[in-house]
Amino acid sequence: MLPEMMMFLRTAGALAAVLGAMLILAWVTRRLGLPGRLGGSDAGRLRVLETRWLDPRTRLVLLRYGEVEHLLLISPAGAHLLDRSLTAGSRPGPAQGGL
Repeated sequence: MLPEMMMFLRTAGALAAVLGAMLILAWVTRRLGLPGRLGGSDAGRLRVLETRWLDPRTRLVLLRYGEVEHLLLISPAGAHLLDRSLTAGSRPGPAQGGL
């Protein structure tokens, strides 16, 4: 019984050490202002604003690149630009590409 208890305590201690190291690394990363995602920081120019599934294989994606928003239709046939608004947050303009 005693060796099993020691193995359990050793495993629990190792798990606590790994979780503690992850928490410390997350705190240091946030404190220094380092990127929180693997792809880079949130200050980049490309952002996905919304995604809507139309059916299991087709979706609409609203993304912002710089100050321009783009509405894309993504399907097995490819990606099509449905709309492009020149300023973020403004009303959509006429379709610039697409179907």
